[in-house]
Amino acid sequence: MSLRQELRAVRTLAGPAIAMQLGDMALGVVDTLMVARIGPHALAAATLGNVYEALALFSVAGILMGIDPLVSQAHGAGVGRRAGLALQHALVLGALLTPIVIALFGAAGDLFVALGQQPDVAARGGLYVWVQAPSVPFFFGFVALRHYLLGREILAPTLSVILLANLVNIFANWVLIFGNLGAPALGLIGAGISTGVVRIALFGGLGGWVLIAGLHRSAWPGWGRRAFAPRRLARVLALGLPISLQFVLEIGAFSAATLIAGWLGVVPLAAHALVLNMASVTFMISLGISLAAATRAGNLKGAGEGARVLRSANVAMSLGAGLMSIAGLVFALFPEALARLYTDDPGVVAVCVVLLPIAGAFQIFDGVQTVAGGVLRGLGKTRPAAWANFAAYWLIGLPVGYFLALHTAAGIGGLWWSLAGGLAIVAVVLGVQARREAARA
Repeated sequence: MSLRQELRAVRTLAGPAIAMQLGDMALGVVDTLMVARIGPHALAAATLGNVYEALALFSVAGILMGIDPLVSQAHGAGVGRRAGLALQHALVLGALLTPIVIALFGAAGDLFVALGQQPDVAARGGLYVWVQAPSVPFFFGFVALRHYLLGREILAPTLSVILLANLVNIFANWVLIFGNLGAPALGLIGAGISTGVVRIALFGGLGGWVLIAGLHRSAWPGWGRRAFAPRRLARVLALGLPISLQFVLEIGAFSAATLIAGWLGVVPLAAHALVLNMASVTFMISLGISLAAATRAGNLKGAGEGARVLRSANVAMSLGAGLMSIAGLVFALFPEALARLYTDDPGVVAVCVVLLPIAGAFQIFDGVQTVAGGVLRGLGKTRPAAWANFAAYWLIGLPVGYFLALHTAAGIGGLWWSLAGGLAIVAVVLGVQARREAARA
């Protein structure tokens, strides 16, 4: 297969995957835009809650993503039943881990206070998280179904369901946050309830699509002992725990950065939240390419075409770096215009203008490290990303950021420069490792 043909193959997967990730992020962007209209304190509370939720939810989602190489390689080898069994294992593990996550949701408010956040912001953030607890098992079910379909190169159902969920989210927020159509104006709590409803709708919509369209028929082995076999569940855990650890370390690093921003005051925290939200939007582009790269690498390895994996990896990483460079340029050239999409508060806008060029500077590294991690995940090599994130963020980035933010005049800008440096380290390490493993496939 020529370079042009490989680019076409990656692009065919990456296009819908990017759209799915942007659809996911649009849910959060809409929430942030609407909550920001309530005021800085509500935005600060939602920021704390969202970061905490992401840490709790994606620590388990990472475990469930341990099925990625199992499903993609089984699909490449033409063994559909093995892919269906991997889906069952993800569903079982999600159900087993749900009570732990719900307990974490319940402890959010007290933890925010213990971490030194302002009491009113901590209380509101804790309640915002708690009202979303009923949606936890549905979120995990959706993650399992999504990655099962992705590994089998079936992307249209997930994309369609996510797009419809965005319409539901806009409507539910409009009703519950601002009290339209006779509903009480619940403010921040209304945003939390809306998010929970959307998660339930995502699982119901995708599960219903799979059943009605029969997307499980060629791969579903039926429920049996193998779905609950400890040895088989342990295999998914062995693959998924490093992915989970990577998520915990990466999200935890930005969570810690958010706490540091909170210690600097409400305005720096609000600006940090907005810039982080914008950077997260562009991250969805690289994450979509990463999902495509993981599927492509796994499919090729499963089909016994390991010699083509390195070319696929190079194409995917180049595509990620190129698109993220464009995003970084937009951040650097139009910081004030981007900030005013979220808020008119002059103090928050001024801080955003300082932070956005910094966030733009590391976009290319974000593209490389995310896509390289996808290649490694598709090949079943899930540990390197965890170790790279630990060293780059927790041994270097955060300690330097803490010092610069709280003990120098650099303030919140120093914190963001330290995060950029950590991200650059991760990109170099994972980029080299991904090419090495792809060459060995």
